[in-house]
Amino acid sequence: MFRVLEADTANELWLKAAAWFEPEGTAAPQSSRCGNTNEVLHAALSLVDPRQRWIASRAPAMNPAFALAEVIWIVNGRNDSALLNYFNPKLPEFAGQGPTYHGAYGFRLRKQFGLDQLEHAYRALIANQDSRQIVLQIWDCTADMPGDDGRPRSEDIPCNVISLLKIREGRLEWTQFMRSNDLVRGMPHNIVQFTSLQEILAGWLDIEVGGYHHFADSLHLYDRDAPVSDRIDPQSLPRNEESIALPKTESDRVFSVLGRLGDILISTETDADGVLEAFRVADLPPAFRSWAAVLTADALRRRGLHQEIGLVMAECTNACLAKMFERWWQRHLCPYREPNRQMGRS
Repeated sequence: MFRVLEADTANELWLKAAAWFEPEGTAAPQSSRCGNTNEVLHAALSLVDPRQRWIASRAPAMNPAFALAEVIWIVNGRNDSALLNYFNPKLPEFAGQGPTYHGAYGFRLRKQFGLDQLEHAYRALIANQDSRQIVLQIWDCTADMPGDDGRPRSEDIPCNVISLLKIREGRLEWTQFMRSNDLVRGMPHNIVQFTSLQEILAGWLDIEVGGYHHFADSLHLYDRDAPVSDRIDPQSLPRNEESIALPKTESDRVFSVLGRLGDILISTETDADGVLEAFRVADLPPAFRSWAAVLTADALRRRGLHQEIGLVMAECTNACLAKMFERWWQRHLCPYREPNRQMGRS
């Protein structure tokens, strides 16, 4: 049977899903190759307002810089490991070592099958807004199906397998199918990834976002993360009022700028002055200036340059993102104070 939830915000939706894993909840024990879990089969979760994509109540607090880097990486069709590993050094423990990631979502969507699926979906929906044939494919049976011995072909097999896009009542509806979804480590990031893609595509199409519908065939909590009560720290979030929907040409330019900024931030050859200069000169609209501030602030933190963080975060005009970064910062026991001044830009 389906387990169905709906909420206005991802934070509320995640808390409702987490309740399934309480002692009186419906989750059942299930073993896996990575350890024992409790599992809810066939979970269908609807997010009414996809812009409210951030989950602040997960403990420990999630890193918004890593989540944003993933979106930038996906939109740019990349599969290199360097960008993600910088913002999440533990990622190779789960997804494997090497210069690239086998299951990179953006590479799958934009390059792997010899077709830029995002570009093609955009053009097809411009031509026919009634289409029911817009399916974005991530799963590649030739590369992802287990061998005859049942062993995985890679440590990085995509959990997201397909996306279904439809325009209804002038809004872009998005349904995301997942074969497997970790409540704690996966779901908060997956919702950011695909609601961001939804809003970006809606901008290309010059329409509003509709609902985001997240289907997890196996939603699970590993025993190492149990009890679920230890993973919940109820938090309220300011509403995310900044839109990332842009016309396609401008959107392409912005994500190119963000990709270049990310590469500068992660480079071992970039010193403190280089980090601050790269942020200062990045030509970005306000909503994406907020993204750049979060990325830059975390790059400064990783370099031990704590005094500069407040200066950069003063340019984050997104109260929701600022709260997410504050939660992440507090996790590292280094609270910062935001100054009243702003950095100059050329």
